[in-house]
Amino acid sequence: MTNLDSSLTSFSASVPGLIVLCGPTASGKSSLAIAVAKRLNSVILSADSRQVYQEFNIGTAKPTPTEQAQVPHYLIDICKPTTTLTVADYQDQAQQLLAQGFSPATGQPRIPLLVGGTGLYIRAITHGLKIPRVPPQPSLRSQFERLGQPFCYQLLSQVDPIAAAKIHANDAVRTVRSLEVFYTTGQPISMQQGENPPAYPILQLGLDCATPAALTARIQHRTRQMLAAGLVAEVETLQQNYGPDLPLLNTLGYAEIRRALAGELSLAIAEEQIVLHTRQFAKRQRTWFRANPAIQWFDAEAPDLLEQVWAVVAEFVGAIAIPVSTAGGVSSGETQIRQSNA
Repeated sequence: MTNLDSSLTSFSASVPGLIVLCGPTASGKSSLAIAVAKRLNSVILSADSRQVYQEFNIGTAKPTPTEQAQVPHYLIDICKPTTTLTVADYQDQAQQLLAQGFSPATGQPRIPLLVGGTGLYIRAITHGLKIPRVPPQPSLRSQFERLGQPFCYQLLSQVDPIAAAKIHANDAVRTVRSLEVFYTTGQPISMQQGENPPAYPILQLGLDCATPAALTARIQHRTRQMLAAGLVAEVETLQQNYGPDLPLLNTLGYAEIRRALAGELSLAIAEEQIVLHTRQFAKRQRTWFRANPAIQWFDAEAPDLLEQVWAVVAEFVGAIAIPVSTAGGVSSGETQIRQSNA
């Protein structure tokens, strides 16, 4: 991962455009993105809410050092596991990079790829979401939690009826967040939200499997790979360094292994639960992304996937009058899209 400070020397002017590659977990986004970025001689900006954290590597399907060496990656390993990176924090760093622009040694501007499965991260960039810069307020949240969701929702309906109308009465997370912003700033969150889309053109590509069974097979394969790569040891090390109560250890893949280490379930059952919970997570991701009509979808199982995607990318780049590398020549091993990648 190229850290933010040193990366700024590579950015010279605002980007001429942006290519988004999104989709459910385990669909192969990372490998495809690397192949496309190599052809474009460009960079990858990660849009993954867990890959931003250092030391959480195997369980987040973070691109390996070898993969990151092939193409410059940004917005990976940018904060410690004990800190919280908000959507606003992510947006600030991503927009800073995009505003600087990117030019390789040739001086020709390049179009970066925004790659990941965190829909809100992607939407924050593509739609220019206006996000209240209010960090989490633990003490305030504790007070709201003690009051209970029915009372909090009634309170929100009084102080910000516009926000309440958009939030389900049982959605405690969004209710508390709206109240948190109101009581911290003195203004309703509905008055602080909105969109300011970027001026540059955006190509949005989606990667998914044609059938749920195909994606399930990929999830099973990747889960086995994670375990073989040392996921259990990674969780053990994280618990030793930060304690078992670290919030990130309650997330997908880590929570199940943590329970196995505590003797609450066998490793075999933990593996089954990781697969099940990942399938459920992928379903939610698919629902989010499929609601966006601007996304052009591709079958992750297609034998000519890279060429299909490249045809659309080349047309997009050509319309912006940005030259692509050597007519899209394929470098050695470029077409080997790994099934296991996120």
